Amino acid sequence: MAYQIDRFNQTPLTTVEDGEIDNSTDITFIGRNYAGYGEIHNENFLFLLENFAGSNAPPRAISGQVWFDSNTRKLKFYDGNNWRTTGGAETTADEPGGLTEGDFWWDTGNEQLFAYNGTDFVLIGPQDAGENVTQMESRSVRDEQGNSRSIVVAIIDGEEVYIVSNNEFRLNETDAIQGFDIIKPGITLVNTTENTAGQTNRSNTGPNFVYWGTASNAEQLGGVDADQYIQTGNASFDQLVEFDDPGIAIGNDNDLKITIENDNEAVVVNNIGTVIRFQVKDAGGFVDESLRFKADSVVPGRDSTGNIRSVTIGENSEPFDIIYANSFMGTSQKATNIEKNDTNYPGSEAPDPKTVALRDNSGDLRANLFRGTALTAKYADLAEKYTVKQEYPIGTVMTICSHTEYETCEADTSDIVIGIVSENPAYLMNEESKGQPIALKGRVPVRATGTIKKGKPLFVTSPGVVSHIGVGNRVGIALENSSFTEEKLVEVFIKD
Repeated sequence: MAYQIDRFNQTPLTTVEDGEIDNSTDITFIGRNYAGYGEIHNENFLFLLENFAGSNAPPRAISGQVWFDSNTRKLKFYDGNNWRTTGGAETTADEPGGLTEGDFWWDTGNEQLFAYNGTDFVLIGPQDAGENVTQMESRSVRDEQGNSRSIVVAIIDGEEVYIVSNNEFRLNETDAIQGFDIIKPGITLVNTTENTAGQTNRSNTGPNFVYWGTASNAEQLGGVDADQYIQTGNASFDQLVEFDDPGIAIGNDNDLKITIENDNEAVVVNNIGTVIRFQVKDAGGFVDESLRFKADSVVPGRDSTGNIRSVTIGENSEPFDIIYANSFMGTSQKATNIEKNDTNYPGSEAPDPKTVALRDNSGDLRANLFRGTALTAKYADLAEKYTVKQEYPIGTVMTICSHTEYETCEADTSDIVIGIVSENPAYLMNEESKGQPIALKGRVPVRATGTIKKGKPLFVTSPGVVSHIGVGNRVGIALENSSFTEEKLVEVFIKD
């Protein structure tokens, strides 16, 4: 009967028939009653004992199989896709595959160690540039008293360029570093020795190491203490520096001069050009140009692209008191009064006397009377207010109401038409009166039924409503067509 060979996890691997052998893996499975099984059986034990030792990987590996790589002299295991090193680092000239986060790889081509972060290989060291090492190296050295000192050494192509330390000490001779003797707190450049008083020696053959950039402060300039510069009398940096009335000049051609004239008048002069520019740091920390002074004008500054800046004279919390000028050119955003004939006129939204008319929040302008000629009107009808029995819909045809105390009501077929309820009168008479505006002349929407034809007369057909049927009095002439037979609003020209 055939054998079924199962893996440790109980999944079937292969089936071995009676009297047969199976070579699907790197050890041979022997079927029942196979002649000469002893040699094969013993060799299987030997392969397992030596972990398939050889220079080539076993050709029929399964996951979990162990192999001793005799070339690298490392024990490896098969993860189902790749042979992995069980200890130490993978050792190849090319990036290995199948590594997991935290695994190491020794690059035999560049002699560098890398760590795998799950995505890429990160260089552990050593770094190099050119033929030698380039890196920041942490070292422990001894001072003259034998005390241990921690430093960081910057190395470029094998040469120590500077040292970083948090203490001052002199190097012990046994830990000597070429170009260094005394180490200062902070950064010490190579060839900055004790006998040069902090100045880096210049070499005629090798490179000259210097700081290239801006230092916030300097204790010496050219070996001279900084407080020895720019002194007049007993003046120093913590005292006022005084100049006589001729003042100071700045620029290659003494362009800018600051002087005192007439014994007490301070004068700032651009002696060469035509402009003096003022620049100030803004709230965001950027330096912006605010003003330019010219011989005959003061103008706003310009930004970095040459555009004129928006400059405010004064502020809400710091306004100027009085500004005198012969004339103002431009737009005033705010004015308390307008003056005429020595009288101040404030602004008002109400029709108050002796005020300047202002528009309200709706943009309307109010006055008791308008004197003059109106050249245009927004709407198209002349209307007057009349009292009504009830609020009528826009477009309702109206008549004089003789049987109630109200002035108007909706017109029936036998009534004399006086007008139509207006929505937006172009001119409204008796605006302050009660009631609704009734359009007397012009064009307005009217309530109508049936098909409407432009240019045809409209008559009262039912209370407040018109049509082309000549039953009641004529209201006006249709100004549009409509095929909709139910009640709607159509434009009509009111005609007697």
